Amino acid sequence: MTAARLLEEARSLLASFPVVDGHNDLPWALRQNAGYDLDRLDIAADQTGRLHTDIPRLRAGGVGGQFWSVYVRSDMAGDDAVSATLEQIDCVDRLLARYPADLAPALTADDVEAARASGRVASLKGAEGGHSINNSLATLRALYALGVRYMTLTHNDNVPWADSATDEPGVGGLSAFGREVVREMNRLGMLVDLSHVAATTMRDALATSEAPVIFSHSSSRAVCDHPRNVPDDVLAQLPANGGVAMVTFVPKFILPAAVEWTRRADENMRAHGFHPLDTTPEAMRVHAAFEDADPRPVATAATVADHLDHMREVAGIAHIGIGGDFDGTAFTPGDLQDVSAYPNLVAELLARKWSRTDIAMLTWSNPLRVLRDAEAVSRALASRPPSTATLRSLDG
Repeated sequence: MTAARLLEEARSLLASFPVVDGHNDLPWALRQNAGYDLDRLDIAADQTGRLHTDIPRLRAGGVGGQFWSVYVRSDMAGDDAVSATLEQIDCVDRLLARYPADLAPALTADDVEAARASGRVASLKGAEGGHSINNSLATLRALYALGVRYMTLTHNDNVPWADSATDEPGVGGLSAFGREVVREMNRLGMLVDLSHVAATTMRDALATSEAPVIFSHSSSRAVCDHPRNVPDDVLAQLPANGGVAMVTFVPKFILPAAVEWTRRADENMRAHGFHPLDTTPEAMRVHAAFEDADPRPVATAATVADHLDHMREVAGIAHIGIGGDFDGTAFTPGDLQDVSAYPNLVAELLARKWSRTDIAMLTWSNPLRVLRDAEAVSRALASRPPSTATLRSLDG
């Protein structure tokens, strides 16, 4: 089959089974680049060159559901992190109010199905990092009440009760309070997200959780040995748990040659006074100048497909998904440049003889099943009272 025919087939498949993507950082990009002024960056119009995401490109990419990340940086702490998370939630709510013909609020799997039937992109919220709850289960419950349907247990830094993949070991995985956070998330019906956490935390969470877990944007550590990725022994536990690992597109997590290059690029950013995750125009000019002098290795859809092939082999087709991390990374694969490009990945999988059924599970069915299963666990735990445990009472 020709490349053009594969792409045509990919678009046809996504029309029936659109992508439910696990992670998109548009709210943070709007915070950084427009101070949440939605007139300055109107996503009803094409924002190519300024954002990875807008409504025309979501449509072109075959996106039917999106977890919008209400992320705040992990160097924010305490009440500041909680306030910033609330601002991120408010940003998503304002997007939904501004674009009701295109974006539909979603809290449940049934809501996602209803959004698809109405021709809109189902819009869910995910909090990226346990620092957003400031060690408070009441704050966790408040985020759930505001529509947050997953929480990543850590971001790039440890929290007092959970270890991050990119920090020094603190509590050795999950502390007693960390396990209580997982149990309270199960009770609520909030998905436990294990992207960004240490492998010890992954294993502890899987041993604790009564509901399926997710990795909202992580790839295979066997294919690219980066601590942000998922080891095979953890992937192999997903069938028993029922969870889903959603492959990310971030080059430094998927292309071995990009790991060392990114370390040099991050050092260059810090030397110029920028945080490595900064994607403001000023920061991107620093990145561009560095790239001119030190060309970066470029990942492709084939790179991502290599991860999916391996993850399918280890975890099974029912336990993988897609979480691109658009607008949360300075660099993207060459042919997965923004949210319009999902058909390129699907075409690559078709070229590798993935069946339509397998791809439909990857893009659509698996994320919805996990949502439904978490909702079912929550109903089964309805008699369990809200936890009043504290960090001090459990961890001392």
